Amino acid sequence: MESETNKRTKTLVQIALLVAVMIVLNFTNLGLIPIPFSPLKVTTLHIPVIIGACLLGPKIGGILGFLFGLLSFINNSFVAPIVTSFVFTPLYSLGDYHGNFGSLIICFVPRILVGVFAGLIFQWMASKKCRTYLSGFVAGLVGSMTNTILVMGGIALFFGSEYASAKSSTLLAVIGTAVGVNGVPEAIVAAILTAAIVTPLLKILKRG
Repeated sequence: MESETNKRTKTLVQIALLVAVMIVLNFTNLGLIPIPFSPLKVTTLHIPVIIGACLLGPKIGGILGFLFGLLSFINNSFVAPIVTSFVFTPLYSLGDYHGNFGSLIICFVPRILVGVFAGLIFQWMASKKCRTYLSGFVAGLVGSMTNTILVMGGIALFFGSEYASAKSSTLLAVIGTAVGVNGVPEAIVAAILTAAIVTPLLKILKRG
């Protein structure tokens, strides 16, 4: 039987690798995938969170989700703020647009729940004897759409009119574009990559 110390060490190594991947994705263009024949890009930053949740459970998924939120907070506060960064950080303002406590909720809560929900759905499907690739696929979909829906829902709740004004559009149009044009491709990419990565990794980890 594998000792508890060895198990903890393996878990810490896996967490460290996922954190390293998230940091690399965050500070390079690898975190954004262009959509063919479109100026839009889909983010992949939430995928290590979902993979970690599948491999290590919803608790670790939530911790990785917190890191995802922290990286977003750092980006929008200091590294590369844009006109709409106020919805993710109270430290940024531009003209009449100001962040507040609601910014922290939007920045962190959806990202934490990405890991929690993805981990829970993966565990539930595994308990029902679903195939690993199907469990990973669904967990990827759920995790990605959790991020999109809760972030846009939070923006609508706390900054609806300001966000629409910053985007020079109506709130409904902005949310519809974010969910339909960005959210759906992101969910599909997350589902495919999660299924493709988690399936072999779990086999390797079980052998180890």
